[in-house]
Amino acid sequence: MKKSSLAFVVVGTALLLAACTQEQQNKISRSVQNWTGTNGVLEFYAGDKLVRRFIHIDKISTAMGTDDNRPRSYRYGYGVLDENFNMVTDPGEKKVYFEISDFGSNYIFFESPR
Repeated sequence: MKKSSLAFVVVGTALLLAACTQEQQNKISRSVQNWTGTNGVLEFYAGDKLVRRFIHIDKISTAMGTDDNRPRSYRYGYGVLDENFNMVTDPGEKKVYFEISDFGSNYIFFESPR
């Protein structure tokens, strides 16, 4: 690709993003992140005590209704249940499905520092 063509694509993309609302920009960012993947960690707390940790999460999705296609009040994903909280997949620790309620769940989702 010529430099002038590349510059045109970069400027065009920047203009399109500038014209988008913040929510549209967030959706674009999430779709790119979902496509590229992440190495997420999800921790659940009971008060100040860590009670569950899932590691190696590539994304968390919002559940959508089958008939009305509206967002539901929970999110879901897949990750390795880190039973001993050491941030490493040990023998016997497997990838599992999880759901997170929007009501009363104390959790933190972050990119793994490892």
